[in-house]
Amino acid sequence: MKNFRDYILDLCGKKEGYTVEFKSAKGGFPGTFWDTYSSFANTSGGIIVLGIKEKSRQFFLDGLTEEQMYHYKKIFWDGVHNPQTVNLCLLQEEDVMEESDGSSYYLIINIPRAAHAQKPIYIKGDPFHGHTFRRNHEGDYQCSDDEVRRMMADSIVLQYGLDRRVIEGATIENDLDADTIRQYRNAFRARHDGHPWNDLSDADFLSKIKGIAEDPQTKAVGITGAAILMFGKHDSMHKAAPYFFVDYREKLSTNPRIRYTDRYYPDGMWEPNLFQFYNRVYKNMDQGIPHPFKLDANMQRVDETAADESLREAICNTLIHCNWAMMSGVVIERYPDRFVFINPGTMLVSVEDFFKGGRSICRNPYLQDMFIAVGRGEHLGSGADIIEQGWSENKWPKPELKEYFGANDDRVELTLLLGSTTGNKKVDDRENDRENPVVLTSRQEKLISIIRQNDRETTEEMKEKLGVSIATIYRDIAALREKGALTREGGDKGGRWIILI
Repeated sequence: MKNFRDYILDLCGKKEGYTVEFKSAKGGFPGTFWDTYSSFANTSGGIIVLGIKEKSRQFFLDGLTEEQMYHYKKIFWDGVHNPQTVNLCLLQEEDVMEESDGSSYYLIINIPRAAHAQKPIYIKGDPFHGHTFRRNHEGDYQCSDDEVRRMMADSIVLQYGLDRRVIEGATIENDLDADTIRQYRNAFRARHDGHPWNDLSDADFLSKIKGIAEDPQTKAVGITGAAILMFGKHDSMHKAAPYFFVDYREKLSTNPRIRYTDRYYPDGMWEPNLFQFYNRVYKNMDQGIPHPFKLDANMQRVDETAADESLREAICNTLIHCNWAMMSGVVIERYPDRFVFINPGTMLVSVEDFFKGGRSICRNPYLQDMFIAVGRGEHLGSGADIIEQGWSENKWPKPELKEYFGANDDRVELTLLLGSTTGNKKVDDRENDRENPVVLTSRQEKLISIIRQNDRETTEEMKEKLGVSIATIYRDIAALREKGALTREGGDKGGRWIILI
């Protein structure tokens, strides 16, 4: 049948892949149907086409009659409403479509993604012992009991979120870092000048921002998991999250022997709580965003751009939506042409809903409120609209969001691709246009990043920011000029730097 494959895929509204499953029903209603129902519902949703066999990208109709199709539809609706077959019906009448090519009938069944509060979707009346399924690119797979427990934990995240839990025995003095609290309160004061909370003691202030609160389950009052995550000392982080780990990796060198040009992780040299991690990461990543010279109505330079706001939102989203109970930690990476944000856990809303904005379910609501109180993060929705706006204004590619499901490696990955300052081409595309791409050392790349932020930066200021001698700065500038990467317009006092790459 001409174009039958395209017709089926168009009818499904999907591209062929792990969200479409074709099942033959020649020998009866397929026994694996409910495994796939469970796997689609627990992953990203999908479509089951019943009555067509797919092999090597070829489609073969079963030749089912109208009478057989009526029988299979009855088996389906009876089963989906029988808790011993599957625990929950997710479908409406319009999700089941009976189709025919004129000689053979088949069913198209749309299985929606289950809401976080509905998971796990399982079969045979028991979520454990291999009766819960999820989907990967190889098809349906049985979930381990630990995976099922993670889904159950996500289903009650709004009532008993990890960050709301009171940490038994934790105290301000022993478990929270005083310098971090001071820095946070300074940031709060700068944003809320004259606010009555500014005069409170640390304990009273923490109570206001839910750093001290009542546990929703035990009703005990004390230091919350959110407070430990946000302000905790190095040795106390495990009290809130036993597997706590945050990792910022900067990979700006073209030399394959250099794994990282910079890296922050809990190495014992700093307090790796989320407020300190956020500040370090944002400061470094912001150097990769161009800051064009711009004046406001009062003729004052405007350093803040929509892309800065997008970057802050992306970092906050990674931290507040992370499943801190999982063994893997947060990873944020900076490359010359992109930023990548990886957090363990699954989406609590679909990818489509995330990008629609306006609807968000936060895994760590106390953390979210703490970031919002000092001007980081967004409260009304997912923050995707803010992230998209900054990238759109720069004509950069739309943010890419992917979910990965695995036995021990559920994760969400957001990628923000960077374009050139003069168009929407990616950095690596622009460099490929050159016969001899400019290769910079790690320090020279950092120097270029500093100049991107301020094209009137002095060599003395460069020296201080890079922590090197003035002679080293002169050598790097000379090398950048020789490579055709940098030039100067005007004199030493009134001039400015011009980046040529």
